[in-house]
Amino acid sequence: MPPFRTLLALPVSVALLGLPPADSSALSAPPTDAVLPLLVTQGRAPAAALLAREGTTTRYAHAGQGIARSDHFRAGSVTKTFIATVVLQLAAEHRLSLSDTVERHLPGLVRGAGNDGRALTLRSLLTHTSGLYDYTRDTGGTTPVTPRQAVRIAVTHPPAERGRFSYSNTNYVLLGLVVEQVTGHSYATEAERRIITPLDLKGTSFPGSRSSLPSPHGRAYAADGTDVTDLDPRVAGAAGELVTTLADLDRFYSALLGGRLLPPRRLREMLDTRAAHGAYGMGLFPEKLPCGTTVWGHNGHISGSYVRTAATVDGRRVLTFRVNTDAMADPGLESAVLAAEFCPRTS
Repeated sequence: MPPFRTLLALPVSVALLGLPPADSSALSAPPTDAVLPLLVTQGRAPAAALLAREGTTTRYAHAGQGIARSDHFRAGSVTKTFIATVVLQLAAEHRLSLSDTVERHLPGLVRGAGNDGRALTLRSLLTHTSGLYDYTRDTGGTTPVTPRQAVRIAVTHPPAERGRFSYSNTNYVLLGLVVEQVTGHSYATEAERRIITPLDLKGTSFPGSRSSLPSPHGRAYAADGTDVTDLDPRVAGAAGELVTTLADLDRFYSALLGGRLLPPRRLREMLDTRAAHGAYGMGLFPEKLPCGTTVWGHNGHISGSYVRTAATVDGRRVLTFRVNTDAMADPGLESAVLAAEFCPRTS
């Protein structure tokens, strides 16, 4: 989901944990770490954590109890950046074109209630401009479905205006099916081969139907406090099933924006927001902070987890933070964390 833009910042102290001596000089002065506890005190999350990376130097902080640096957690829609990267790699290999219609790869699947895959391109899926209804509005993001079941749910509803940005998980479920059709392998297999293994993302996986998290992990809570640590990832599929760690997300976004996963032309396409009228590129969205700095990344919201990664456009500086619940009482705190990390400080 797109971020809220409100800026809130209050000075609250937090201890930095596990910092080797080299870290303290390169990523010193921790206003981000002072804002982090607000995700607990104002946002009412049980716990929050962040990992900042600049080059090979990292800084970790946490607030609250029951969360650790090495924890595995569900990353929700951050999955979309991985799927978009795979699709753009296939485009670079001329195995598909972003101008291809959905019908070309998935004949007859997108039909009904005014929906027509013959009129939709892969580009429109990547940029959320297809107008397809978001199937999770019907499932609540808690009912496991197959990809084709998700699409069938979506096409019982009339589409939104085609060409207008309208965020929909259905778009990326379809892209997962396209990857499978083009390669003969699941989107998970392709992402593992193309991204996870080359970048040595040891804590990142596509769990499929496995409901438990890998060790180590903490607990995950719904907004009402219910423990939802165990969850069938098929509630999200290619739109949000990823399990990962703070360090892996920092490494992934740094590599992606640093040009290690896509050729320059395809990375420029990924960052091009014109189709979505400035709101979204392809699996990435920009956020202009109050100081004028623009960062790129994605957020992820799934039962029991909220995560946000943002980075400078060159990938040299990246921040990932997470809370172990799926709702924050004050969503505007997200912008406060990003501004504290990426906006220049004045004395």
